[in-house]
Amino acid sequence: MIATQVAVAPSRTQVTRLAWLDALRGIGAMAVVAEHMLPWLMPALRPYWFNLGMYGVLVFFLVSGYIIPASLEHRGDVRAFWISRIFRLYPLYLLVIGLVLVMAIWVPVRMEVPRHPSSVAAHLSMLLDVVHMGGVADPMWTLSYEMVFYLIVTALFVGGAHRRSGLLAIAFGVVAVASGLVLSAPLLPGEWPAIVTCVIFVAGLACLISGRFRMVAAYSLGLMALVLLVFASFVPWFGAAILAVMFTGTAIQRWEAGTGGLTPVVVSAALVAVSPVWSIQAGWWWVQPDVWITTMALAGGTFALAMALRGRPIPGVLTWIGLISYSIYLLHHPLLRGLNSLLGDLRGLPAALQSAVSLGYLVVLLTLSWLTYRFVEAPAQRLGKRISRSLRSPQTGSSEG
Repeated sequence: MIATQVAVAPSRTQVTRLAWLDALRGIGAMAVVAEHMLPWLMPALRPYWFNLGMYGVLVFFLVSGYIIPASLEHRGDVRAFWISRIFRLYPLYLLVIGLVLVMAIWVPVRMEVPRHPSSVAAHLSMLLDVVHMGGVADPMWTLSYEMVFYLIVTALFVGGAHRRSGLLAIAFGVVAVASGLVLSAPLLPGEWPAIVTCVIFVAGLACLISGRFRMVAAYSLGLMALVLLVFASFVPWFGAAILAVMFTGTAIQRWEAGTGGLTPVVVSAALVAVSPVWSIQAGWWWVQPDVWITTMALAGGTFALAMALRGRPIPGVLTWIGLISYSIYLLHHPLLRGLNSLLGDLRGLPAALQSAVSLGYLVVLLTLSWLTYRFVEAPAQRLGKRISRSLRSPQTGSSEG
């Protein structure tokens, strides 16, 4: 979810222009870390009037919605876009999966992960949450919705319908409200959706990158993503609400560019705000109206404030954390589980010791995240760019069938 950085020409103007997005990633990453860290290390500091983790996730989804369609349209090349996404997402993702499996010698893999080949298929496609599968690292669930968004945006781009972001934000908001009223569980149960999805996903990406049957592949993948979102995800209303938030981010970008208005932003935000109110699956504390709406308002306000201040200097620490935010996001939970396994329950320690352990955890996390960015993420992204340049075609993704 947080792997949404987009390659741009390394001019100072462009770096400055996008620094506010890196700052938002940094804020979002640390909010998610705090949500998972505080209950285990400093429970007295965890807020309950809003959800820190969901706040960070919503910020990330707004950033993805804002930048991903613009990236695809700027490239004008479906192949280059997907090569970039694959080399941005998978190297670290696979490394973390391997790390968790090695740690399983003393820290058991989460019980939410089925001991079945379908789990391997779900992890390969990253469509974990929308095929009702748990990830080996808890935060991986958000990558499912990033991937659904990429697939739908690709289908819209290939079909020439990518400018209708505002209508799509409202449509997904309506689906969120409606599905919450009638759906209480996945309508496509069992292990087979994960396996079938993986086969279609791999074949479809091969077509998108090779250029063979590209239009058919894009439409098929987009349709598959929609079906999974509504009929196979753990909580259908929540998945649709997330897509509404992401397309709201796109609508904001359209408004900024002068190609759209703010009405869809307001309408979709209202629909997302009320989506859990009458939902069958809405018993958690963080989707109660006061907490849910407060969390949404804080996320939206953070995004709006950052956007308003984007021309001003951004604190370097925020942009640095944003740069390594994908590593922070994927590494922090396995590291926290390992710490808990080694040291046990720390909630009864004196406040000073809790603070010291928490600070040590953050130092280790940021150091490891910088190392994985430096030696895994960055080299993989450079390799992806080289491969993309070597395969570059004069045709654009929208003109190839």
